[in-house]
Amino acid sequence: MKNIIFIIGVVGILFMLSCKHHGTPKPRAYYRISFPNHEYKALEKECPYSFEMPVYTSILDDNRSANIEKYWYNIYYPTLKGTVHISYKTIENNLQEMLEDSRKLAYKHSIKADAIGEQIFVSPEKKVFGTLFDIKGDAASSVQFYLTDSIEHFVRGSLYFNAIPNKDSLAPVVDFVKADIIHLMESFEWKKLQKK
Repeated sequence: MKNIIFIIGVVGILFMLSCKHHGTPKPRAYYRISFPNHEYKALEKECPYSFEMPVYTSILDDNRSANIEKYWYNIYYPTLKGTVHISYKTIENNLQEMLEDSRKLAYKHSIKADAIGEQIFVSPEKKVFGTLFDIKGDAASSVQFYLTDSIEHFVRGSLYFNAIPNKDSLAPVVDFVKADIIHLMESFEWKKLQKK
């Protein structure tokens, strides 16, 4: 009888010890983002350049500083809280300086970046030459670029989000917008302004 009570006691203790639930922690999850189809329309601004921009964005005048520059615009993604800042300068025997400034501004993010890739863009028939800087990691700007005709015009662009940089959660959004920026570069043309 003592043996039966002992066995029942041991089985009971083992049963109670085996009932502990050891859960596995779940990985951090991010919201699912639904992206629209890539569709484009022509830029409708009187400026020395033209390109196709996404239909789901709006173009705003750049008013970041008190000295509002001519032909500086922001392509704003309202649903993604992102902005592609476009700046324009005329070349005045300072092309090398402008190229180096663009490179320095992109590589300023190397402190937080895991890597920075450069993709060269050349369209001799349209006289458009440039570089796309693909900045990987938790940098404030994920994509930057410049386009020039090497003689008169210089355009620079940079992508920023109104969010804390997090490469894991922003990766799908950055890839989506980067496709739009590549389309912008491929559709980019210089144009003559009409005299008023």
